[in-house]
Amino acid sequence: MIDIRVMSIADYDAVYNLWMNTPGMGLNSTDDSREGIEKYLKRNPVSNFVAEDNGTIIGVIMSGHDGRRGYIYHIAVLPAYRNQGIAKRLVDCAMSALDEEGINKVALVAFKKNDTGNGFWESIGFAERHDLVYRNKNIHVLNRIDT
Repeated sequence: MIDIRVMSIADYDAVYNLWMNTPGMGLNSTDDSREGIEKYLKRNPVSNFVAEDNGTIIGVIMSGHDGRRGYIYHIAVLPAYRNQGIAKRLVDCAMSALDEEGINKVALVAFKKNDTGNGFWESIGFAERHDLVYRNKNIHVLNRIDT
């Protein structure tokens, strides 16, 4: 039986290992460090979830909000557990938590080359936007980690 529960910083090592072993993840050494994730969890304590099988973390979703919009980051499910509805359950938990926080719209960014991820998001109703240009600028140098 796969259990889903709120993520805590105690889950960090297992979650980071999952991310590092999931092709297509885009991490960086600052925001995705233990300190970066701890800061994020403190700001968004009820909207990040892990999926477990007999105490082993096999899936994760990071989600939070800025008071206006919800955002989803870093969803991953171990390949052996895919196509069992686990990612959808994680998304449903995140969406419910954000709804309870009064958030009405959720956004995410997926790498264009991530065919698996983009297919998943489309299959559960997340529309691709063609009317936007995504832009960002680093405040500090971030060491990128692509899996």
